[in-house]
Amino acid sequence: MPPEGQQRPMQHETVTLAGKEADGYVISLGPVNLVAVVTDTGMVGCGAFDVDALEKFGYPAARVKPAGGASSIETIDDLLRGEIKGANRHAEERGVAVGMTGREALERL
Repeated sequence: MPPEGQQRPMQHETVTLAGKEADGYVISLGPVNLVAVVTDTGMVGCGAFDVDALEKFGYPAARVKPAGGASSIETIDDLLRGEIKGANRHAEERGVAVGMTGREALERL
């Protein structure tokens, strides 16, 4: 365990989706968190992820921007409420589209 008041370097959370579960991860990088939810076929992550690079591996991926005027994605809940701002071709072929929520995108992956 980290000392009191410090965040763990990485947190894992099970995310319940329609008909399946996914793995949510929050990696603390000091002043910012790297946040993603991974399903059995793809992932949705914060803006730090390069979904175009993942496309080269045939991996469906999308990234979200914060909802409600927040400045960044800090938690799994932020990611689920966030708005898809980009998706690679493999995610789009599964029905992921710009403007849907992170949860809606994950339901299609």
